[in-house]
Formats: sequence, structure tokens, C-alpha cells
Amino acid sequence: MYIIIQTTTKNKKEAKKLTKLLITKKLAACIQISKINSFYTWENKLCVDKERLLSIKTKQEHYEEIEILIKENHSYETPEIISYELNNLSKAYALFINENTQ
Repeated sequence: MYIIIQTTTKNKKEAKKLTKLLITKKLAACIQISKINSFYTWENKLCVDKERLLSIKTKQEHYEEIEILIKENHSYETPEIISYELNNLSKAYALFINENTQ
């Protein structure tokens, strides 16, 4: 099964650090980094922050290792770590993920 894991970071530097770790360890085939604005409540206060969103394309079997890696290398106390199952993807893209992950 293939998934997209999503996390956010406080800046481009942290996003690139996580991306390099995941790609070089062959835990992810592709990671997209986007600029976003996040609105959320933290310690009973409304917060608005500019962040980077990472969309990590990988296999389900790598989820736990990726979650650990993110937690160990993330500056947030409670980083967003969520995943979505990819129910439909092209055979060519599935092959790409297989060839570029362990």
C-alpha cells in the first residue's frame, strides 16, 4: 500500500533537513514542500504562522520509521504527522515509489 505522510515545519531550512534525511535513507520516493499559512489554537491562544508543508510519498511499511525520524528531528513539541492512503495511482508512479524506497 502507498501513502502520503504530511507534516509541517517552521521554516524552509527544517523542511529541507527532514527531506534530505528521508530521501537519503530511502524512506520516501518524493517529497514536495509548499509554503502555507496555518491557523490553530495552542495553549488557549489563536495562532497564525507561516509554515512549510511536506507531502511525503512512500509505502505504508515505512510509516513508523518516518514518524520516529520526524519526531527526533523536529523543532515542534507536537509536530503534525498524518497519513493518507493512496487508493488510486498510476502503475508508473507505483513503480517509481518502489524503485526509490527500500
